[in-house]
Amino acid sequence: MALISRPMRGLFFSLFGAFTLFGTSMTIVGASLPKILGDFKWSYAAAGAVIAAGAGAYFIGSLFAGKLLKYIGAKGTTVAGLATCVIGLAFFASSPSFLVNFLLNILIGVGQGFIEPAVNWSALRMDEDGSGRAMNLMHGAFSVGAVAGPLVLGVMMAMGLSWTILFRAIAVLFAILAVALMAMPFSRLGSVDAGMEVRTAGKKVIRGSAFYLGFVCLLLYVGAEIGISNWIAEYFVRIFSAGPAFASLTVSLFWIGVVAGRFGVPALYHGNRQEIVLIAGSLLLVASMVTLCAMGFAATGSPLWAPATCTFLAGLGCSIIYPTVISLVGISCKKAQAEAISFTVAGGGAGLFAFPFLMSWISQGYGLKIGFASYALIAVLTAMACTVLARVFAKERTTA
Repeated sequence: MALISRPMRGLFFSLFGAFTLFGTSMTIVGASLPKILGDFKWSYAAAGAVIAAGAGAYFIGSLFAGKLLKYIGAKGTTVAGLATCVIGLAFFASSPSFLVNFLLNILIGVGQGFIEPAVNWSALRMDEDGSGRAMNLMHGAFSVGAVAGPLVLGVMMAMGLSWTILFRAIAVLFAILAVALMAMPFSRLGSVDAGMEVRTAGKKVIRGSAFYLGFVCLLLYVGAEIGISNWIAEYFVRIFSAGPAFASLTVSLFWIGVVAGRFGVPALYHGNRQEIVLIAGSLLLVASMVTLCAMGFAATGSPLWAPATCTFLAGLGCSIIYPTVISLVGISCKKAQAEAISFTVAGGGAGLFAFPFLMSWISQGYGLKIGFASYALIAVLTAMACTVLARVFAKERTTA
């Protein structure tokens, strides 16, 4: 069976483009941080507040997206998210004002929070064989955008161009995609079910356990992913005595692992046992992170290729977790996919907001080795939560 049926391909590739830009919009503020601090004379606290505002708005937007999907559908929700991002990105960094940029990043975060659940729901509806391949491929687009944004920004600055141009360029591309998506056949995806899938026991309402487990999985997963991505370069410099140039490449190496998994797994695995793939990916993440931390504590002067390999494998393990959790939750909550997917994505938004503060506090108080070991612990907890979700899903499959 074809990965995407012919009538759906135009819609899929349009959403693929939107998700690529979505990934870029999630990383360019952080990649621009040195220029923002230098040009605008902001303090670390001010910059942190602007970034946190975007993360908090993303969490709220993700929660609200479930209701928005119910009332205006996937097309309306996606276009609304793109339009909101256009406004924010078109004017972000056009002024050094902290308050203006704080409010604009809230707009960007809300728009991002609308886009992700709508695209996830759409990708799930395109997955006709239940393999999760369409969802994995869609999230590969996010990873490509997450890698491309900082690289393009670096090239632009090397050419002497203003770093703010990239924000305007992405706003223009978002606007073009919003217009293109208006002509796409979203109606072929079917309607968004309005009701919440529940069971009742007396007066108590009981939701399916997959509904809550998805939130927990992504809350923990994003904590591990953000911890690795944000701190891996510093870890290589301080613990493995790597040069700054090599250390900066480890961030790209991690995301290359993510990209490799999100495109490689759909290409190589054509089965529909997504729960097994989820467990395998989470265990690979745990193994690579524990090994990386053990190397750090041993401090035996190991060649840099060894921890670099672990970094790539950590990205490869991460690659499958997010899209597969979304798929399993969506399949388990068939009568309420929009609400369930939005709630699950909000778990990731909560992790995006909370964990940078927690990780910074641990590393500041107890040192970078302990801080990075806490990421390994979060990876273990992620694997445990994913295993429970996989078992619940497998049980539901056998009893259905």
